[in-house]
Amino acid sequence: MAKRSVLGLYIEEDSAADALDHLRDAGFEDHEYEILTGTPYPEGTFGEAEPQHHLYRWPIFGALTGFTISLFYTSITQAAYPILTGGKPVLAIPAMLVILYELTMLGAVIFTIIGIIFESRLPRFFMGAYSEKITEGYIGVTVTTDEDKTDKAEEALKKAGIDGEIIRGWE
Repeated sequence: MAKRSVLGLYIEEDSAADALDHLRDAGFEDHEYEILTGTPYPEGTFGEAEPQHHLYRWPIFGALTGFTISLFYTSITQAAYPILTGGKPVLAIPAMLVILYELTMLGAVIFTIIGIIFESRLPRFFMGAYSEKITEGYIGVTVTTDEDKTDKAEEALKKAGIDGEIIRGWE
């Protein structure tokens, strides 16, 4: 089913917060609506849910991946080309430590960058309904939901006292 987007524009913060309350009362989930504003309001100003991020998992997973790859790479290399020197073991741990450290850090950094991209929801192919008035100081409340629920979303946005207009978009 196609997704549709409805955008309501508000001037006052209280009106935007009321719109979120009306959307919740109408049965919309937290992931179906979003606040769009050009002003940096603190998180939770409009009563929206605290965003959940899992960025801390990406560097850990990257470090473990880098360590595993480097351990495999150095072990296989030394086993494939054994050089016996004075009865020392073929797998020389002190020589492996530098490569283990470097690839562990490289994996953590690369996975952190990938995690930032994913946690920022980039690339975002569907932006939904948008208006240039948001950059002029209006507060936008956009609802992205199934096509059959857009009329219900529009009613909930109008209940809060639209200061601007209702804009419809589609995916």
